[in-house]
Amino acid sequence: MNKKNIAIVCGGDSSEHDVSLRSAQGLYSFFDKERYNVYIVDIKATDWHVELSDATTAKIDLNDFSFIENGQKRHFDYAYITIHGTPGENGKLQGYFDLIGMPYSTSSLLVEALTFDKFVLNNYLRGFGVSVADSLLIRKGYEELVSDDEIEERIGMPCFVKPAADGSSFGVSKVKCKDQLAPAIRKAIMESPEVMVESLLEGTEITQGIYKTREKTVIFPITEVVTSNEFFDYDAKYNGQVQEITPARIAPEVAERVSKITSHIYDILHCNGIIRIDYIVSKEGKVSMLEVNTTPGMTATSFIPQQVAAAGLKMADVLSEIVENQIG
Repeated sequence: MNKKNIAIVCGGDSSEHDVSLRSAQGLYSFFDKERYNVYIVDIKATDWHVELSDATTAKIDLNDFSFIENGQKRHFDYAYITIHGTPGENGKLQGYFDLIGMPYSTSSLLVEALTFDKFVLNNYLRGFGVSVADSLLIRKGYEELVSDDEIEERIGMPCFVKPAADGSSFGVSKVKCKDQLAPAIRKAIMESPEVMVESLLEGTEITQGIYKTREKTVIFPITEVVTSNEFFDYDAKYNGQVQEITPARIAPEVAERVSKITSHIYDILHCNGIIRIDYIVSKEGKVSMLEVNTTPGMTATSFIPQQVAAAGLKMADVLSEIVENQIG
C-alpha cells in the first residue's frame, strides 16, 4: 500500500509565525514515518514552499497544493494545520482547502472563524449555558465610543485587554487601574482591529485537550497552569516561566465536570481534530471557559503532548487516528 503524503502546514502571517514553526518540528518528530511521507510546508503571505529531504525547498503550486520533487509532481493527501493565528486559525486556509478538496486536521471554516474571535465565541457559547467572563468590544477607529469610566463600571478592575481576533500570546495586558486602559488598548490594536476588554476571573487556571473520531471520544488529563507572572503570557508559554502540572490538582468531581464541559463544547462547535480548552476554576468550584484553541501548540513540551503522555498514549498513534478518521 502506498504511503500517504502528509503536509504539516505552518508559519502564517501573525506574530506567532516562529512559534508555529516549532510546532511543525514537533509534529514532524511525532508522525509515524513508516506509515506516512511527511513534509513541512511553510507559508507566509504568498510565499508557500515545502521543505525537501535534501535541505532544499520547492514552491507550492496553489492551484492544487502540489509541488515538484525529483522532477515529478507530487500531491498531498492530507494537511495537518499547525498555524497559530491567520490564516490557519481563522478559517481562511480552511476555505482554500475546501475549494481544492484537500482534507485537513482542524475544524471547518465557520468554526475556525468563530473560535478565532474571542468576543463572538464567548457570547455564542454563553447562549448554550457555558460560563464565560463578562466582556465588551472596542473597534479600531471607534475607541471613543466606550469611555474608561464605562469600562471600569461595567467590567471592573483589574481586567484584561486583549486582541479579540488573534492568537493569545501577543498584545495582552492585565490592567489594574483606569489610567492603564488607553495604552493597553493601543497595544492590543497593533495585533487586531478589534479589542476585547474582559473581566478578571480568579482561581486555578487549567487546560484540557480532546479529539473525537467516528469511533470514540478521547479526553486528555487536565493540566494545571501555575506561573509567577501576572498571567499566562508569552514568556510563561514559551520561555519556561510556568509550572505545568498534569494531572491538575483539582477535586475528582471538578475534573469530571470539566471533562463533560470540554466534550460539550466540542460538540456544540462541531469541532474536528485536536482542540484544547482553557478554563478558570474558582475556589467555589465554578468552571469558566477562557478560550478554545483549535490549533494548539505541538512542541515536545506543549500541553497536548504532555497530556497525551499522561494518558499513556503515543503521539504517533493519536495523529494517525486523526488522519485516518478522514482519509482512512
